[in-house]
Amino acid sequence: MRRTAFLLTSIGIACLFSHSVAGQSKASAGFDQLKSLAGEWQAALPDGKIHKASYEIASGGTVVVETLVPPNEPSMMSIYHMDGDKLAMTHYCSAGNQPRMRAVVTGRDIKSLRFAFVDVTNLTKPSDGHMHGLTITFQDKDHMRHEWIWREGGKEVVSVFNFTRKRGH
Repeated sequence: MRRTAFLLTSIGIACLFSHSVAGQSKASAGFDQLKSLAGEWQAALPDGKIHKASYEIASGGTVVVETLVPPNEPSMMSIYHMDGDKLAMTHYCSAGNQPRMRAVVTGRDIKSLRFAFVDVTNLTKPSDGHMHGLTITFQDKDHMRHEWIWREGGKEVVSVFNFTRKRGH
């Protein structure tokens, strides 16, 4: 009887551990994809202006710092990091608020990361404008797509940016 109880307990613990490792591996794979973006990027907008982005791996490899520089607007920053077994980000918006999002990672072969809204700091009321979602699609090592969701007054607007890695100077 004790042997059976010990065996069942051991199997249960092994299952919990393997589930945790699998979840962590998926999120870690997403974080590794973000790390692969290190460098300078640009997206041509329909009006011909250039939207710039740069990615830097910082804090001993534990964060990816994204700096976005829209034309004729203040720069913004997003910090991507692991939060336990989840991939999280905080967007430091030029609107003065800081939406926090968590990635929905479904597999280890990461073709895109969808960041879903968790909460936001420095927002006066819920209907005020803020970034509410982000999907990053990894097309190849030199091309990616951002789809940002801006929510204001209960309505959402999606902005799409097709980035190309900048080579040389």
